[in-house]
Amino acid sequence: MTDHSSTLLAHLSEPSPVDSLEQQVDAARRSVDRTLAAGTVSPNQLDLLDEQVLWSREQYVYTPPAPMIKTLLGHLSEVEYLAGHRQPAAIQVRLSELTAMLSTLMADALMKLGHLTRSQSWYATARNAADDSGNTELRARVRAQAAMLPFYYGPLEAAVALSREARIICRGRPSATAAFASAAEARALAKLGDTQGAEAALRHAAAAFEQSGAGGKTDNDAFGFPERRFRLYESGTLTALGRTGLARRVQEAALLLYPKRTGIDPALLNFEAALCLAHERNPTEACQLASATYLRMTPEHRTPIVEERAREVIGTLPRGAQTGRAARELREILALPPGQM
Repeated sequence: MTDHSSTLLAHLSEPSPVDSLEQQVDAARRSVDRTLAAGTVSPNQLDLLDEQVLWSREQYVYTPPAPMIKTLLGHLSEVEYLAGHRQPAAIQVRLSELTAMLSTLMADALMKLGHLTRSQSWYATARNAADDSGNTELRARVRAQAAMLPFYYGPLEAAVALSREARIICRGRPSATAAFASAAEARALAKLGDTQGAEAALRHAAAAFEQSGAGGKTDNDAFGFPERRFRLYESGTLTALGRTGLARRVQEAALLLYPKRTGIDPALLNFEAALCLAHERNPTEACQLASATYLRMTPEHRTPIVEERAREVIGTLPRGAQTGRAARELREILALPPGQM
């Protein structure tokens, strides 16, 4: 029972010998009104917190995950403190939205660092917060983002289920999030070998992306889905389907859209280009491209998820080439401590 409920019952169940029933009722009403107005967050405070979280979303696009986690933890602590106090409903919704956004970024950063169990837990927290907010777009976005964990680390069926759920939530509302959900579903289906399903999902993603009007935006927000991100997912789908020629053209177009200061996405595109070379039975070129891509990255961005993408290139090579010179050199590069590169 809440404090203001206890106060109300005390007013009604323990009448003062002096006050009349009407006076007790009026006093109880005034007490409830004071409680409802006793929120600890002013609109200006919340606007400032919104600005700080937006700044973190923009930072996240190019900042390595380890230092980013410290920033996110600071914001989460503040939001949690405010949400733990009684707030008006509209403010509580905004706090739940901020919690969902910050938790999603925390989960993604942990995934990049290879902390998979913690990442999964933070994604669950993000979904709970998004559902608590009632924000349909955010509920879908968190699920589409959460699909990345099983896409990269399995099971792929979970990636399909999460992205499909996100797409269904977006049904009838063309948006960048709807495009993101369908693109994530297409990429996961392609990796599962479901060609027909992947093609249908990719068509749906392209249509939603065009209708959303997001194509003309240069979006540096981790919660955005600009054209370069759409092309990244398109590349992943086409690469998994074995359509290497078209995939290479998409990769080249996507790389032109990235600013100089950015995160790991360009590297992921180059690893997919290396995968295409592996599919085309060019093992030496595939390993050389993967090696060069890895070495060009700053040490802070050479996280376990990047290493896994590079190792995937080796696993895609023809069996005999997996023990060849180029593959051995790539393995040696991946095994070196960052300071020795």
